Amino acid sequence: MVDSLSTEFEKIYQHPATSLSSAPGRVNIIGEHTDYSEGLVLPCSLEFCTKVLYREREDNLVVVHSTNYPGESDRFDISEAIEHGNSQWGNYIRAMAFVIKRQGHSLCGVDVLISSDVPQGSGLSSSAALEVAIGGMFSESADLNLNSVTIALLGQEAENDFMDCQCGIMDQMISAKGEPGSALMIDCRDLSTQSIKIPDDLSLVIVNSNYPRKLVDSEYNQRRIDCEQAAKKMNVPMLRDATLELLASHRTALTAIEYKRAHHVITENQRVLDAMSALANSDMPTLKQLMSASHASLRDDFEVTVPATDGLVEICQTALGENGAVRMTGGGFGGAIVCLCREDDVALVKQAVDDQYFNKYQLHADVYVCSAGSGLKVEDIIAEPS
Repeated sequence: MVDSLSTEFEKIYQHPATSLSSAPGRVNIIGEHTDYSEGLVLPCSLEFCTKVLYREREDNLVVVHSTNYPGESDRFDISEAIEHGNSQWGNYIRAMAFVIKRQGHSLCGVDVLISSDVPQGSGLSSSAALEVAIGGMFSESADLNLNSVTIALLGQEAENDFMDCQCGIMDQMISAKGEPGSALMIDCRDLSTQSIKIPDDLSLVIVNSNYPRKLVDSEYNQRRIDCEQAAKKMNVPMLRDATLELLASHRTALTAIEYKRAHHVITENQRVLDAMSALANSDMPTLKQLMSASHASLRDDFEVTVPATDGLVEICQTALGENGAVRMTGGGFGGAIVCLCREDDVALVKQAVDDQYFNKYQLHADVYVCSAGSGLKVEDIIAEPS
């Protein structure tokens, strides 16, 4: 793939690329909508990734092309104030330049070619993969020596302050720090991590509902406001600090919506702790119970599922019975579901989706059997001579 990208880069820019920055998408096993309340999450990075080939320029221009959007390009001057452009995907590159410059760093011009196989709009964090890969590129090309946590935090700032999506830190952190073969428990308060090996006999199956979804334009930001209001009324800094007992004692002070949002976050944080040991021990009955409870909470308390994802969870859980754990994953409002099952049972999931999903929802689902991949990598490449 890198060889063909290098050829494409040279075709566009008339000189070879010198470096490659790559960062993965992610699937969250459990711990949804807890990160912006400084809670706990348990994602893993994927082998799907965004690759960014680049070469430094002698001027201040950032020129960007993407194989995913042929015929489109973006360019901007990093010595000037960085504003939104006409390209939606190009704005993510501008966003990263904006937040890095805001920290007082100086950037240099670069020629850039992006290619990603992270499915877009599926809740697998294609935007975070792009932000982290671009952050790695800017760090290396301008000799900033930013570490992976700093790049992740900058990616979150780019989403929050430039793209106006008030996401938490999970997606960028797992893209920056993911470990092959493992999930990563991330404490979104102090950003500490704990690696949990995914048992060799478990498969990660992701089913993309292909239900139309635009997270930035959705009710995602409102969910964060609901959580912050609930925490304020309970006199705690964040819902991370609340307990079910505290929630019960403040029930009359909260609106019905605030109560439900808080109930989800408090119970979901506990499910992450319980899932860590269940995953490490390949304890499928416990994982099934925890992931089922997580999905029900996201459906009923947080209200971020849609009929298509609820239906996919039901189809896959029925097919797997006691031999698999299933729930929606990602921000919701469409996107994907995740199944943990034995390798021998993957065929059951695929067959059930093929047989039932389109007939019920008039949508075609994409099924991916995945492995946990590596986090951010930036490396020099040796270009083939012209």
